[in-house]
This record gives sequence, C-alpha cells and structure tokens, in this order.
Amino acid sequence: MVVYLMRTPSRERVAGFAVSKAVGGAVVRNQVKRRLRAIVADQLASLPDGSAVVVRALPAAASATYAELAADTRACLAQLVARSAA
Repeated sequence: MVVYLMRTPSRERVAGFAVSKAVGGAVVRNQVKRRLRAIVADQLASLPDGSAVVVRALPAAASATYAELAADTRACLAQLVARSAA
C-alpha cells in the first residue's frame, strides 16, 4: 500500500481510500476497503490536527490478512507523522 499525508488548515482529520480494479473484483476491493477503513479509523486520533490521509491499496492487499494490513498501515502512518513533525 501507499499512504499519503497532507496537512490542511482545518483541525479536522479525514481519510480517503483508493482501491483500483488491479486489486481484484468488486467483492475483494470492497473487503480491502472495509478493512482499511477500520484500521485507519483506529489510528485517526493519533494523527496531528488537520491531517488528510489517502491510502492507496496495491494488488498485494487482496491476499494480505487483516493483521498484515494493520501492521503495514500503522508503520506507514507512524513514518509519515514522524516526517511531518521534523
């Protein structure tokens, strides 16, 4: 997956998801999207105010377990937050 973080003037924290047809059929794409939404929802509070996050799923996300997706997402977000604080 690829995660983008942008700071906005608003104090609101928002997330968006992009899961292309390369990930799989509609059922698989929706499953990946639901998993990512749940994972990011748990992490939003830990992001700085005014954070806009976009998570783009790559084809490997279709075969990843929930735990693998969660670990990758948390690692990406932690790295991005550390970079934005510097």
